[in-house]
Amino acid sequence: MKSICILLFLIFFGASPITAQSKRESVSLFNNANLTSVKVKTSQEKYLGKNALKVVDAGENTEVKFVKIDQLEFKDGIIEIEVSGKPAESSSEQARGFVGIAFRINEDNSKFECIYLRPTNGRALDQVRRNHSVQYISYPDFPWQTLRRDFPEKYESYVDLEPGVWTKIRIEVVGNQAKLFVHGSSQPTLIINDLKHGADQEGSIGLWIGPGTEAHFSNLFVTRVTE
Repeated sequence: MKSICILLFLIFFGASPITAQSKRESVSLFNNANLTSVKVKTSQEKYLGKNALKVVDAGENTEVKFVKIDQLEFKDGIIEIEVSGKPAESSSEQARGFVGIAFRINEDNSKFECIYLRPTNGRALDQVRRNHSVQYISYPDFPWQTLRRDFPEKYESYVDLEPGVWTKIRIEVVGNQAKLFVHGSSQPTLIINDLKHGADQEGSIGLWIGPGTEAHFSNLFVTRVTE
């Protein structure tokens, strides 16, 4: 069984051989005492046929906006989830329905990595906007503005998205590398080879949203790999 886990790890990540064990876990998003709302408001509802956790912006000007899953330490592994994001009715014209996953969140929320979608960009008639459909950021030192200015095109990519519809995403993380897969594709939409907090950072997972977003989350599975 252990050798099978190692083989699966190598297939998923293309990593060098290490001794690893993994287990895929379903994480409840409903009536879970380990969910902590950080600068967001939440409720449970049926959304487009799925039981969902609704997450909306609480209105504070910060990138620290997520539902944090306590007691779930994550370093390397796989995060799978279905998300939906769209601009809230009261949002500004700059809102894009920002929705994604924060990971390796430290205890006081002062450090984390994050990969998210901009759903309204996916089918925009402006090609430049389309090229900004998905984004990696690293809080606090590398917001999207800094990454776009200093490393144009490196931490953003295009994928077909629609606001307000369910989108399957999978994030694979090992060491300094993270890969984003969308719509069940076998090929990554975005590859980050230099996670800014380094390979040793670990912490919680968060259901992340951006300014002016109304989001829904469902069917969260986490596979944690340990040496």
